Amino acid sequence: MSCRNRDILVVGAGIGGLTVARALALRGANVTVLEQADAIREVGAGIQISPNGLAVLRAIGVEEAVRNTGAPVAKALVLRDRNGRGLARFPFSGLKRPRDYLFLHRADLIDVLADAAREAGVNIRLGKRVEKVEPGGRPQVHLADGESLSPELVVGADGLHSVVSQAVLRREEPFFTGQVAWRAIVTGDDRPFEAELYMAPGRHIVTYPLCDGRLRNIVAVEERADWTTESWSRKDSPQALRAAFSSLGSRPRALLERAENINIWGLFRHRVADKWHAGHVVILGDAVHPTLPFLAQGACMAIEDAWVLAKKLDDTSDTRTALDSYQSIRMARVKKTVHTASGNAWRFHLGGPLALGVNLGMRVAGVAYPSVMTRTFSWLYDHDVTEGETLVPQASRSTQTGT
Repeated sequence: MSCRNRDILVVGAGIGGLTVARALALRGANVTVLEQADAIREVGAGIQISPNGLAVLRAIGVEEAVRNTGAPVAKALVLRDRNGRGLARFPFSGLKRPRDYLFLHRADLIDVLADAAREAGVNIRLGKRVEKVEPGGRPQVHLADGESLSPELVVGADGLHSVVSQAVLRREEPFFTGQVAWRAIVTGDDRPFEAELYMAPGRHIVTYPLCDGRLRNIVAVEERADWTTESWSRKDSPQALRAAFSSLGSRPRALLERAENINIWGLFRHRVADKWHAGHVVILGDAVHPTLPFLAQGACMAIEDAWVLAKKLDDTSDTRTALDSYQSIRMARVKKTVHTASGNAWRFHLGGPLALGVNLGMRVAGVAYPSVMTRTFSWLYDHDVTEGETLVPQASRSTQTGT
């Protein structure tokens, strides 16, 4: 095992950072995670973990713990018009692993991964903000409190506004897509465990259950000309959200009436970086390939990155070869995913005669070819970067994850 006893520093205790930390530690590395916050916490939000992401969580031994959070198994995607009338229902039964599509509370996943990382021997240091990283054969990491570290490898999993990425690439300025998104979690209801997509001219709403149906996640997107900060933490008023969707029917409006704690952020398009590593510094997830939320793959792409990076570092003692291989393997798949997500928005916001034609086509497809949607995305959901490898034996997973 080429990872054994290697001193690896991960910056960022999000989904990607904690996944790669556990994957590396299980392969024998000495892993430290630096997190600038004084506690591991997440903005209250839901995420979708499709089978391609769950394959990695299974391989690192946390699947049972993830399922034990009460994450509903997604049954289908239901498309609705602006009034809430059903257009089509596309079941996930057409996937190779239909029970592996989950609706998760982001905070629950973070908790599972943090516990699993610590159980694997990862040292998570909180309140440690990285100010600068100097690449090289032995990178230099400078912290805001004056401490300096010199690990064998630095992994930047520090998100959209990554400090580590500044040591690797010169990031281009993103451009505003003309869309903003609101995010909220409301109390649950008795609706089926399905994702619902309400489509209207210039706007749409996605909603799905969390925590055994006790909660429901809402993401509402509107086209607008003004610029909104690219940050999940900006607050907005419930009245502003409801006003933006006041033209919709009673069913989606009733959903928004339950929303109280609202976050808003602008949606920006980023180009996938051409360079993912420099010296012994490498980046993953949103630090290198941020994606729009219209395919629900941001978390899963970071999870896949984490597995491939750890695997390649374990395959060879030559760090440059490992990092080159990691980037080469991930580049085409990530680009296709980001491009597909970027192309989805216009389909949700159609109006006039074009919307009538598209809605009719969806109704026909939903009746005659209900599995067409899942088959169209089989390249994404059915892919398994682990190729069946597991780092924790099946029989001992309950012990390893503390469940």
